[in-house]
Amino acid sequence: MEHAHDPNRPAWVKHYFHSKEQQLSAAKFGMWLFLAQEVLFFSGLFCAYIAFRWLYPETWLSGADQLNKWMGGLNTLVLIASSFTMALAVRGAQTKSPVALKVNLLLTILFACMFMVVKYFEYSHKMHLGIFPAQHYAYEGSTGLMPIFFAIYYCLTGLHGIHVVIGIGFLSWLLFAAQKGRYMDGNYAYVENVGLYWHLVDLVWIFLFPLLYLVK
Repeated sequence: MEHAHDPNRPAWVKHYFHSKEQQLSAAKFGMWLFLAQEVLFFSGLFCAYIAFRWLYPETWLSGADQLNKWMGGLNTLVLIASSFTMALAVRGAQTKSPVALKVNLLLTILFACMFMVVKYFEYSHKMHLGIFPAQHYAYEGSTGLMPIFFAIYYCLTGLHGIHVVIGIGFLSWLLFAAQKGRYMDGNYAYVENVGLYWHLVDLVWIFLFPLLYLVK
């Protein structure tokens, strides 16, 4: 049923919501359900990690020694910085500050791209040495069950990288819309939801870094 005209009701509120607060709350709830699915998705891979690390602890120690901790640490700092700028972008949308929104979205995109550039150099070095996953492993510097470690490594970091690329796409879309003046009318659900997605991507890496790079 269409609502009677209410001068205090924004035009962007759908007719099946009683208020803008209800619409924003519903959008955020839907995003949390999606994020819960993402957590379950990564949980399966983390379970595989735990099982293989318990079975082959020495392999995990040797595998971690072949990872570049400086690059991993740099990427951790980059993603933490991107979470901060993403939070500022959301705040810019909430406070109707277009400059803060656009500048911080751009900074978040730049940090995300920096993460992928670092990961590209890290992957390139490993592949140059012949460190590939599973049966394609050809590095002569180590033997044994090392291919298992790098199969887990490439699965976890590769899928995380795909999520980063998807995030860059969403962030670019937000920035494009913000350039046209959107999100200044109180309808900032898209910005908030992309922000939640990005924080999850960052959180996953914060777990991956110590689990893969700092194994002791």
